[in-house]
Amino acid sequence: MKVTTQWQQGLTFDAINEEGQSITMDGEGKAPSPMHLMLMAVGGCSSIDVVMILEKARQQITDCVCNLEAERADTVPRVFKKIHAHYVVTGKNLKPAQVERACNLSMEKYCSASITLQPSVEITHSFEIVEE
Repeated sequence: MKVTTQWQQGLTFDAINEEGQSITMDGEGKAPSPMHLMLMAVGGCSSIDVVMILEKARQQITDCVCNLEAERADTVPRVFKKIHAHYVVTGKNLKPAQVERACNLSMEKYCSASITLQPSVEITHSFEIVEE
């Protein structure tokens, strides 16, 4: 895995991976900051796991939203201290035990992004089910 970051102007940088896919990040609020991207990575990575696990369990999932909140240190470096991920899983006849299992497996075993941040960051999660 390789990524190159290239300065554009001010505090704006483009990050490009070896496949040519890119994203812009900024330290002045013109684009997501690198820390926002880290939080987005936790949500994206874990949500992919949740969807895959529920589909393998033959659950009729139609949507998965992950709302994340993070608390950062007050002093430099402003590292993450706590992250909470709340999954809103929509589907037909979803079994709460299956959704809970999927969220737990993601955060405890499969989500590389969140597991990379542990144990220095306290990561918690919750879920709710919306019946379609």
